Amino acid sequence: MDLTFASYNIHKGVGLDRRRDPERILAVLHELDADVVALQEVDRRFGRRAAVLPVHAIRDHGRYHLVPFAMLPDSMGWHGNALLVRHGIEVQAVTPVPLPTLEPRGAVCADLSVDGRPVRVVGMHLDLSGLRRRQQLRAVQVHLAQRATATPTVLMGDFNEWSVRGGALRALAPGWRVLETGPSFPARRPLARLDRIVVCGRCECLGAGVHHSALSTVASDHLPIFARLRLGSSHA
Repeated sequence: MDLTFASYNIHKGVGLDRRRDPERILAVLHELDADVVALQEVDRRFGRRAAVLPVHAIRDHGRYHLVPFAMLPDSMGWHGNALLVRHGIEVQAVTPVPLPTLEPRGAVCADLSVDGRPVRVVGMHLDLSGLRRRQQLRAVQVHLAQRATATPTVLMGDFNEWSVRGGALRALAPGWRVLETGPSFPARRPLARLDRIVVCGRCECLGAGVHHSALSTVASDHLPIFARLRLGSSHA
């Protein structure tokens, strides 16, 4: 089973031209044409934490539906994290994953079914502190280890990790692989690999990269990243 996964920090919908333009973000998502998308910074930070991508706009766009994580009435995600899945992909279970931190942070975990075959996805936005990032990656792995079934699993999001292979990535247990997607920040002249896709041993990478386009270079301060994966079987 081959699927395309993508991660995109949308910077609350504010582009490099300082305009908040949800339709532009949706247009970039259309360009990506992924099956599963992890989004970060989808809600405003203060007040009612309102979503910057209206749910009706996602629905009207016709490609994706929103995995239901919202913990507040006006929010789209949890601590700014959200998952979108292509129509036809079933959502079996959703779990917010609390992360150890001094500021509000969290990850979102979804068990999905594609043509009857399971896949597990975790979207996250990790801390600016290297120590906290390591703790948060460990917390995600503890959460996954408590799941009853070993399923093809994809971790993705804004890891805030400047090191190519070290730093917080050393907290990943053996068997996890960080894919070579490329620099995604800052969008106009990307230098840092802050956005990452990490896969378990049941996932074969068929290709990965950064999505560059006229829209994506101005829609957010991050560029989207993607990976085409071939998913293996799961077992209890």
